[in-house]
Amino acid sequence: MRIALPATIVLLGLGIYTCQRARTGNAFTTGSAFTAAPNTSKPPTKPDFDKQVKPILQSKCMPCHFPGGKVYEKLPFDRPETITRLGTKLFTRIKDEDQRRIIREFLSQP
Repeated sequence: MRIALPATIVLLGLGIYTCQRARTGNAFTTGSAFTAAPNTSKPPTKPDFDKQVKPILQSKCMPCHFPGGKVYEKLPFDRPETITRLGTKLFTRIKDEDQRRIIREFLSQP
């Protein structure tokens, strides 16, 4: 164990030295071989109600829950606050998993 640990450290150091030299032509450059790349990914955005959620609801819940429908006064599905209040109870009619995912993402964001 006493010999194995120093030998491992030396071999690891040589590996980094060789790798750095092969990439840059210089073993001792500024920065580190272990520097993490900056996180350039954007945080997930809330699905837009009018562009993404409402069309799903129109395709599944028309004509009853939209203007002129028989239950529109009680449950108007053209309003985001109704959908937020109902939550996943909407999934009774919505079976497509991609459509459910969009609605879940809409519901999960403040």
